[in-house]
Amino acid sequence: MKPIISLTLLVTLAFAQSPADMKPDDIKKGTAFSAKGPDFLFQVESASEPRLILNDAPGPRMTRVKGAPNQWSAQAKLPTSRTHNFHYLIDGKPFGGRTDLMAYSEYHYLKPGTPQGKLSAKLTHTSKIYDGMVADYWVYVPAQYQPGTPAAVMFWTDGEVHINRDAGSRALNVWDNLTHEKKIPVVIQVLVSPGLKDGRRWRSIQYDSVDDRFARYALEEILAEVGKSYNLRQDGYSRAIAGDSSGAICALNAAWWRTGDFSRTLLRIGSFTSIQWKQRASDGLTEKDGGHIFPYLIRKSPKKNIRVYMQDGFGDLENDHGSWPATNLALVNSLKLKGYDFKMVWGNGTHSRNGGNVEMAEEMTWLWRDYDPAKTHQDFTQDPAEKDKPFFRIKALNRVE
Repeated sequence: MKPIISLTLLVTLAFAQSPADMKPDDIKKGTAFSAKGPDFLFQVESASEPRLILNDAPGPRMTRVKGAPNQWSAQAKLPTSRTHNFHYLIDGKPFGGRTDLMAYSEYHYLKPGTPQGKLSAKLTHTSKIYDGMVADYWVYVPAQYQPGTPAAVMFWTDGEVHINRDAGSRALNVWDNLTHEKKIPVVIQVLVSPGLKDGRRWRSIQYDSVDDRFARYALEEILAEVGKSYNLRQDGYSRAIAGDSSGAICALNAAWWRTGDFSRTLLRIGSFTSIQWKQRASDGLTEKDGGHIFPYLIRKSPKKNIRVYMQDGFGDLENDHGSWPATNLALVNSLKLKGYDFKMVWGNGTHSRNGGNVEMAEEMTWLWRDYDPAKTHQDFTQDPAEKDKPFFRIKALNRVE
């Protein structure tokens, strides 16, 4: 009779050797993990049996790693397109852990038979609108692009973070897979870095200022330059703009001031705070507006024809500029109140791009859903089901008195 090998033993044998991406120091510190898609492996060094806590709930029981004294491991399957967090309890005390673990979706890995688009070499632009500021940019062109047919376009602030195919956002894989499966139209992606002038980064000046300057820069300089080499659609219905953090307020800013030119916006961990707010010397009130006014500006203004996807985590920043979770909550409620076509995804993440990165496929398909290349305009209306849903609220504090 053949012996029965328990699942625990199989797991222990499978992990007799740690994956290459698990560093010995991280195992000792309790921060080591390995992941592909939904499959996660956690490993830690401890004299006593540790308890794995996943997303603030008890995780699977840990087993000893064969041949590795005082090391323990556990496997878990976690939902994809979301971030996760973990830590351990060792002898009843919290130990190690990490936040914002990315569980990539199937679209983050290039699928067999999917043709790859082409990323341009790094290009450089000297701005007139920003008076001599220099910025790098890249253009990603899907394999399905035909020069005789004008393509939709998406503008990415902080675009340099998306150029590595198999790291970070894995955006190139996502775009290729979605285009091949016709889940999004043929979209030329324009990836633009923040500018430099006289050795100074101009990111906050460009991104956090509440005016139309960046929109003009994007349209009159960058996209005009890209349009010399590629056949781009000129209608706002076929243009999207995206960003993380200050890049998110920049994206909304552009769509707000130039709605006829940008109608789809992706706002991730948005910095709708007072970063570029300037006080009057006389009484400390407003001389120059900051991004924190957007929730109120939206409520007090006629509805604009913008489709908005938002992402944030309840662990986002709190500092002297403001509260990121609170202002994102206020902003999404303003969009709901005014009848905007919006989607909001909340997580437990921090001020990290990881949450938006793992949602890339979901973001792209939602923003570009029902796109019709025969059209140049669409009235974006709120999902009727949204009208019966409550406003977003903070249900509980993250501390106990």
